[in-house]
Amino acid sequence: MRKVVLKEATKRFPWLANVTLYGCLFAGGDFVHQLIAQEEHMDWKHTRNVAIVAISFHGNFNYFWLRMLERRFPGKSAGMVFRKLLLDQSFASPLATTVFYTGVSFLEGKDDIFEDWRDKFFNTWKTGLMYWPFMQLLNFMLLPLYLRTAFMGCCAFLWASFLCFSRQSGDGTATVALAFILDPRQTLDTIRQARLTRKNQKAKWDN
Repeated sequence: MRKVVLKEATKRFPWLANVTLYGCLFAGGDFVHQLIAQEEHMDWKHTRNVAIVAISFHGNFNYFWLRMLERRFPGKSAGMVFRKLLLDQSFASPLATTVFYTGVSFLEGKDDIFEDWRDKFFNTWKTGLMYWPFMQLLNFMLLPLYLRTAFMGCCAFLWASFLCFSRQSGDGTATVALAFILDPRQTLDTIRQARLTRKNQKAKWDN
């Protein structure tokens, strides 16, 4: 019954259903990241900021972006799907990553909202190339247009966990993220120690 209601709601209110689901799943990815990190207290402000960025930009952008791609390159032939994938990974993916890093930093009130972007963008984009082309291939080949943003939201649930870890602790690489999943405490301790060492070295150079 719930599946029927959800499907009907997605058909009748595609923008609202897709964008809302995308934002909730993206915020859920941050929630899972914090659970894995085993922090003493949940940082609900960070989850709120992630949700704001996901709903205000990512959900809306992907909703209209996927429709533009389908209008420009209709159908599921190999050539059309390849064009969609190429544009998606060369334009939409870097843009979405940039907005995430700078948007969350802006909402947190950081003095330099481009700091995380400078340090982690390229690694994050390269990691995304190991994940998103395969997810989008399934999206373009198997799903109807009105469900594609929602499907991206489901994929983004896992991706958001990776992004939130990369922004707060990691470096944008899959290697560090995998180490974090296998041993969260040890990985975070190692990262903090490395940051402290770099900070001390920088202080010595400045003096």
